[in-house]
Amino acid sequence: MKIGVLALQGAFIEHKNVLARLGIPSVEVRLPEHLTGLDGLIIPGGESTTIGLLAQKWGLLEPLRAFARSGRPIWGTCAGMILMAREVVDGLPNQPILELMDITVRRNAFGRQVDSFEADLPVPVLGDPPFHAVFIRAPLVERVGARVDVLASLEDGTAVAVRQGHMLATAFHPELTGDVRFHRYFLQLTG
Repeated sequence: MKIGVLALQGAFIEHKNVLARLGIPSVEVRLPEHLTGLDGLIIPGGESTTIGLLAQKWGLLEPLRAFARSGRPIWGTCAGMILMAREVVDGLPNQPILELMDITVRRNAFGRQVDSFEADLPVPVLGDPPFHAVFIRAPLVERVGARVDVLASLEDGTAVAVRQGHMLATAFHPELTGDVRFHRYFLQLTG
């Protein structure tokens, strides 16, 4: 098994470190040819507009969509969730997104960097104990399509982790915790 981590900007090294702890080889993806031979892909947190513009500049948008169409799993964390959404409520005009998941997200939904927070989330697919989630300038899911499963929500019911078939998105940063359960869950999607 070999997992790619989109390495245009953001927390890609942290994901690579978790994969290494799990004994999984990873590849930094910066160009379309880097997708060859991968069993899955992680789109990390960072700045969604910057990641989208760089992906556009380096000709990665359509190859990433084709990767998703091939049935190989993709997981977007924070900014990655924004890039995977079909619609971004407060996105910048012409912000490049992949439109892979039938979700609508709101960028920076919880406020600025100083409004970042942590929460213990029940995530039934991961079992007990609750998952300690780190939210940094995080998006939230405002709408989920009929084929999207909500995996975790905040106490007020706001969806913050979703799955649609082989695609996974989290509004928080599992790579910044010592808990590898979300990474293991994603690896199970590779079949």
